[in-house]
Parts: sequence; C-alpha cells; structure tokens
Amino acid sequence: MTAVIVLIPALEPGPALPRLVHELLAADPDLDVWVVDDGSPADSGPVFEAARTAGATVLRHGRNLGKGAALKTGLAAIACAHPTDDVVTADADGQHTVADILRIVDGLREDAAREAPALILGCRGFTGRVPLRSRAGNTLARATFRLAAGWALSDTQTGLRGIPASVIAWMLSVPGERFEYEQNVLLRSRRAGIRARELRIETVYLDHNAGSHFRPVVDSARIAIPLLLFAASSLMAFVIDTVALLVFTAATGSLTLSIVAARVLSASVNFAVNRRVVFGRHGAGRTGQAVRYAVLALVLLASNVVWMQALTGYGVPLIMAKVATEAVLFVTSYGVQRGFVFGRGAELVTAPEARHRNPIASRTRMESDAFDFGRHP
Repeated sequence: MTAVIVLIPALEPGPALPRLVHELLAADPDLDVWVVDDGSPADSGPVFEAARTAGATVLRHGRNLGKGAALKTGLAAIACAHPTDDVVTADADGQHTVADILRIVDGLREDAAREAPALILGCRGFTGRVPLRSRAGNTLARATFRLAAGWALSDTQTGLRGIPASVIAWMLSVPGERFEYEQNVLLRSRRAGIRARELRIETVYLDHNAGSHFRPVVDSARIAIPLLLFAASSLMAFVIDTVALLVFTAATGSLTLSIVAARVLSASVNFAVNRRVVFGRHGAGRTGQAVRYAVLALVLLASNVVWMQALTGYGVPLIMAKVATEAVLFVTSYGVQRGFVFGRGAELVTAPEARHRNPIASRTRMESDAFDFGRHP
C-alpha cells in the first residue's frame, strides 16, 4: 500500500489542529501527519505541543514566511526523508473533515495502484450557508483562474490536495511564498504535463470562516498576476506598434507596409517579454517557441490587416480602428500563447523513481527545534 503523509501548514491554529491530528491517526494508523508552524506567536506553542503529543511531526519557521513557504518546507523535508511517499495537504482550521482528507488519501492510493498518478483536488460545492466573503472570493478567483489558465476548476482556493510523490520535485520549483503559490501550482500544472482531477468534498465554514487568512481582493489579484503581466506586455507592444504604425505610415504612405513593419518590431519585443516574464520560460526551447510565435504573429497580422482595412474602409479613424482590432485579438492571443507557443515541450520534473524508502531516514517523530527555519541574527 502506498505510504501517504498529511501535511498541514499552520499559522496561529486553534484546538482543531491537535484534534484533527488525533482523529486522522486514529482513523488510519498507516498515515503520518506533519505540521509546519509558519512563525506563530509564542501563545500558540501549547497547540503545537498538543499536535506533537497526538502524534504529529512538527516543523517550525522562526518567523512568518507565508503558506506557500510552509508547504515548500514540508514538501522538501518529506522528499528528503521519504521520497516515495505521496502527500495530502490540508488546512489547520477544521474546514477539512477527516472523512474528506481520507477520501483524498484513498484517491492517491487508487491512482498509484493504477499507475496513473494525478494531482487530486478536493473541491467544495459552496452550497448551504457560505459566508459572503468566501462565496465572493471564490467566484472572483474562479473566473480569474479560468481566464488566466484556460480551463475551469470549481474550487481554485482549496487547500485539500493530493500530491503524488513524483510531482513533489516540480512543486518545489513553482514560484510563490504565500497564497499565490497554490494558484501558481494550478496555473502551471497543465503546462508541466501534470494531470489533475477533482473530488467533491464537504463545504465547511467555522465561525463565518474567521480562521481564514485568505484576503479575497488582494489574493485574487495575486492569482491574476499572469494575466495582468500579459496585459501589460500586450499594452507595451500595442504602444510600440501604434507609434511605429503612425511613423511608418507618415514616412511611406503605405498602410499595409506600415502595418507589417510595425508588427515585426512590436512582436519581437513582445516575444522576448512574454517568454521570460509572463510565461517564465528560460533555457532550451527558444527556437521552437520562436517558430510557433512567428506562426501566431503571421495569423494575427493577417487578421489585423483584414480588420484594419475593413474598418478604415468604412470610415473609422485609424486610431479607433487600431484599438478595436487589438481588443478583439487580445484574448485569442493570450490563449494561443499560453497553450501553443509557450505551453508545449515542457518537461515534468520528477522525484527519484526509487521504489523503496530512504534507508537512512526513520519514521520517528522529529522535534520542532531541529527544524527551526527563518531565524535571523
């Protein structure tokens, strides 16, 4: 049977945390539970001590580094000590029931038995009495995610996730230290060739979700960063293209020639910025990406010429025609660049393929003082 570790990042947790640890280990003695204290104040010490007494391994950040950093700390430690163990991440505030966590555990074991590992997402249905902040935050995040990622997910904020051991090394390479980290994992997973599937879980809110550290506006804005970066890059290319179009038109008197020359200039800048900044592609693959980008640019250029000539032919001023044309092509360009230009050829970084536990690492519970991260003199 596949070994699974439940990883719980925690900041100022309440009594629900040690109770969750106790119930999980009572329900499935084959589980391990690891908790990462993300720099909680001293008065949270008894809660973490109770979690340790209940059977959890407790790691600690000396100061608050963020949920993403806490998850990475736990994943890195698990990958080092038990490189073939799958991981389930869960929240510390009691919103994930023992039954739902065990469903994700069973899902990982079933996938392992079929040799079809996948990222399992425990997704809430948001039915019943859901706090307005949580309902609005999830709606905003879900819409933003679909636009940015190009695929729909019913619960983009879920912290209950099953992570196959083979995916952990890639997870550690994903940027982000706070709530945006979990979103970055979802945004980049398909490009990395990682399959994801949903499992429906119970929607639980305690005290109107008072224990949540999620901020709907700020953290949804962080989720939208890839889309905002693309918009900024496109705006920059639009400005370059527009200025060049006016200059070339005045110099040559040829609209078609000016459109082509302006687009070559702006597209070269846009490719460089999108490749490195927006989609985070570095190193090998530049030639293939450049070829695919050129194909896209030619298609968009042809569309641009057709629309511009049609609109100006109907008497629409040049600048207005330019704005209308670029607005129509913006969404198409983002989707094609994300999925076709920069999304192909990505390799999944996997953990070691060894099928046995690390013979050096033991399954004994580790003391938190040995894992005190983030302290500074």
